Amino acid sequence: MMNDKLVFLGLLYFIQGIPYGLQSSLLPVYLRGAGHSLTRISLTKILYFPWVLKVLWAPLVDRTGTKRCWLVGTVAGLALTCLVSATLAPDVQYMGVAGSLLAMNVLASVQDIAADGAAVRLLKGQGEVGLGNMVQVVGYKAGSLFAGGGLLAVIDVAGWGWMFALLACVYGGVALFVWGAPVLDGESARGQAEGRRGSRDAMQPWKVWRKLLSVPGTSWTAFYVLTYKLGEQGAITMFPLFLLDHHMTARELGVWNGVVAMAFSICGSSIGGFLLSQYSIGLLMRRVFMMRTFSMVFQSSLLVVLEPSPLMKGMAVLSLGLQHFIAGLITTLTFTLMMNCTQRADESIQATHYSFLATLEVLGKLSFSALAGGMVDTVGYPIAFILFLFLTSSSALHVWRATETGILKEQVKGQPQ
Repeated sequence: MMNDKLVFLGLLYFIQGIPYGLQSSLLPVYLRGAGHSLTRISLTKILYFPWVLKVLWAPLVDRTGTKRCWLVGTVAGLALTCLVSATLAPDVQYMGVAGSLLAMNVLASVQDIAADGAAVRLLKGQGEVGLGNMVQVVGYKAGSLFAGGGLLAVIDVAGWGWMFALLACVYGGVALFVWGAPVLDGESARGQAEGRRGSRDAMQPWKVWRKLLSVPGTSWTAFYVLTYKLGEQGAITMFPLFLLDHHMTARELGVWNGVVAMAFSICGSSIGGFLLSQYSIGLLMRRVFMMRTFSMVFQSSLLVVLEPSPLMKGMAVLSLGLQHFIAGLITTLTFTLMMNCTQRADESIQATHYSFLATLEVLGKLSFSALAGGMVDTVGYPIAFILFLFLTSSSALHVWRATETGILKEQVKGQPQ
């Protein structure tokens, strides 16, 4: 039964990572190769905005219909959107492409709410939660790798239209799988009962938010997920473009940043799930955040080497791999922390609570990514990376203090049950 849960969740999060891979890895390299500024490339991050707003419609998904209906509907919608995208010519229909990617983000954000709600209910006990969040993170990154690195490597051969036709087939197949998935067989009656109860609360949304904010640990967790990736996200966004400007070609970046670095990230996320079954989450977070700070120091030092050389490329690849490995570890720990917090909430608001935390996590990454390009254009790479390093060190201090006197204090000594 546990394997069925992991396969089910893994597929959902795999297809959820596809829009992110298209926009984070394929689109920036495509636009930079066409001569667009870093500022304009960063502003394409506004296509992620539906992920920021998803908390507004999360109560609707939480309290009406069933998770199966929401999942099948949104995944089928993604398949249709890909078919429409396959008919567009990106060189001359830029706004059409942006509109289709925006639609994909809207549908994927709704699917995410339903998938998170299903995961919170399906995963029981610390062991399942750790493995489930590992599958969530790894599945999402595998989808991003498939769309961003894999498709970037073959788009010149296959073409834009065939690429999106392939994605439509992937989404269509997953929609059929979810429709018949046995892990959701027991939710229909419960979904109807909660729907009747939810309809009474729909006219009083402030009650939902009051219950949500009263869940123990929500305030600290909300601030943490909003800020923990600020410096890391700036570096992940800008360092590959620094390499494109000085050391590497777009094709090399497609391999090293789109494929190899993402493989390191997936490896880190997978190891994070294993470590959670052996050590306390507080102890792991304290150590891994310190490792990330040292990794940022190493990467920032490479900015002073502007002359292309095999040694520089090797050090850059090492830095990308290390950075993504640690980022993968931290992401698995963070999503486990979020789910632990959400499982303290009443079942009727769990999807909304988790979506609230996930929205803040996306908002922190999105807002800083959108500003990072303009920052580099204004002050240059070295000064911008000093700020990234400061933010990374601050988040490490925030976690360290929580393990000493705050919410993570008890979780440093105790082992997961």
